[in-house]
Amino acid sequence: MWHQLIHPGHELAVRYAAAQPKPAGGAALGQILVASGAAAVLTAALLVLGFGHRSGRIGLLARLAAWSERGFGGSLPGWAALPSLVSLISLVTALLGMYWDISLHISRGRDEGPLANIAHYPILIGLFGIFTAGVLAIVLPKGERPGAAAVRITRGWYAPAGGVLLAGSGFYALLGFPLDDVWHRIFGQDVTLWGPTHLMLIGGAGLSLVALMILEREGRNVASGPAVRPWLGDVRRAAIVGGLLIGLSVFQAEYDFGVPQFRLVHQPFMIALAAGCALVAARLWIGRGGALLSVVFYMLVRGGVSVVVAGIIGQLWAAVPLYFAEALCVELAAPALARRPLTFGAVSGVLIGTAGFAAEYGWSHVAMRLPWTGDILPEGVIMAVAGGVAGGLLGALLVLGVQGRLPRPAVARSLFAASLVVIAAAVTSGLLINVPPDVRVSMTLTDVGGDAGHRSAGARVTISPADAVKDPSWVTITAWQGGGLHVDRLVALGHGTYRTTGRMPLSGQWKTLVRMQDGRSISAVPIYLPDDPAIGAKQMPAPQRFTRPVQNEGLVLQRELKQGVPGWLWTAASAVVLCCSLALVLALGWGVARVSRRLPAAEEVRS
Repeated sequence: MWHQLIHPGHELAVRYAAAQPKPAGGAALGQILVASGAAAVLTAALLVLGFGHRSGRIGLLARLAAWSERGFGGSLPGWAALPSLVSLISLVTALLGMYWDISLHISRGRDEGPLANIAHYPILIGLFGIFTAGVLAIVLPKGERPGAAAVRITRGWYAPAGGVLLAGSGFYALLGFPLDDVWHRIFGQDVTLWGPTHLMLIGGAGLSLVALMILEREGRNVASGPAVRPWLGDVRRAAIVGGLLIGLSVFQAEYDFGVPQFRLVHQPFMIALAAGCALVAARLWIGRGGALLSVVFYMLVRGGVSVVVAGIIGQLWAAVPLYFAEALCVELAAPALARRPLTFGAVSGVLIGTAGFAAEYGWSHVAMRLPWTGDILPEGVIMAVAGGVAGGLLGALLVLGVQGRLPRPAVARSLFAASLVVIAAAVTSGLLINVPPDVRVSMTLTDVGGDAGHRSAGARVTISPADAVKDPSWVTITAWQGGGLHVDRLVALGHGTYRTTGRMPLSGQWKTLVRMQDGRSISAVPIYLPDDPAIGAKQMPAPQRFTRPVQNEGLVLQRELKQGVPGWLWTAASAVVLCCSLALVLALGWGVARVSRRLPAAEEVRS
């Protein structure tokens, strides 16, 4: 029956969504005022606590810092211990909200308003918590300079560099929310994870782990004595680097859910980049078994979020990249190469991009809605090696920096810049697509019984010319935003003809389309689209037989995007976001270099 197409937990959401108007631009003024007021109150409370602590009138922060220092076994001073704890809790909270929010957008479409989406609340709480953690690290040190790398705030007030960068990362992520509303007003709703302002939210949160590593190094440098429980240090480090792996992996979320809007080769590249950076850093920073320990933390948290979102909240399941094979590659390379960290990072990246690619290729057929296919070979391997090597070098530079062992500036800066260039080139290559000309899709629908008013059908699909799709990454029928997600990988019958394996929804708020990707060719054909008065779009019905030309799938998946906006305006707005993102990355690089130059080399690279 029809209700089998959607999770039972979605039924209330579907009825609510059908009854409520969904604006296609920015939020209503009332919601903006409420959100702004709440942000002002929280910020004021944080400022009062900080000022009260600095003036000695409020002792709450001092007591919490002392409790945190004892909880960390004395391995970190309170001004580093408390922000670390707050930051890690906040990151998990934001992660839960992000995957919940992505699931809601896939299953329900755009929001009725930012405050009407319950998943936005844990995101906002988590991101504000990251900012709060940075502010705490800035205000807590009193009557002392927290290490030689500290940043001067006023005449007698020094803040740890990691705290300043942590607050900056949190602020950058929070800034993505109001800018997202501005973006929607100018360009319409962009229902994709890779919208520029969405990347600010994800990037700020994920890269805050680098700031946390810097803060941990500064705290360890001034710790008053030997740690009571030394093993807590390795656990804490595994949590930080495992968190970095999680943060870098959030960029893959569209692939995790099975609705990617970009080429499939992007996924192995992003997996290898995340693995190279985080797992090389983990092995060098923690020592033997560090990469595996970080992946265990990753699986517990990232897998746990999928279980909570799908199993408890009742939303969509997000697959989890495995990463264990990549961790084994790193661990196997370490005994011979760990004392040459840059070589170790590069070699680990090659192993991740080849052996790790092979393992994830197999895992995709077990866990992913859209498994990897031969269409991405050999480009996928090349992209994965590029991502693995760039990430491995960045991970090695990161740990060498926090250990005070960066190579001379010319070498470090050249490798840092080269890695960023490789990443930018690979991302650009993954985004370059085309729509095949003069290709049409004919469909014959066979209705399948459904509840009254809810139509569903199977289909026979014929692509002409027959050789327009030769060895595709996917040919699917995808239906989304009607209260769930339906992804049907079509069965090839030969001569450009395919058939469905199940029934697709063709009524209500569902958006149902044929999607095809073959190399750089990405296209779609709408089958059924609902009325959308907010954007002036009429219903596109699904007759029993029809033939339609293929088109840019972005125009179908993101109907809400405004079509009359000048191209230069979108380019300029994207360039502003890109410059802000580069500023954050360069600031973190500055922080790593600062602690390397100013703090003593207290640790050796562990083999």
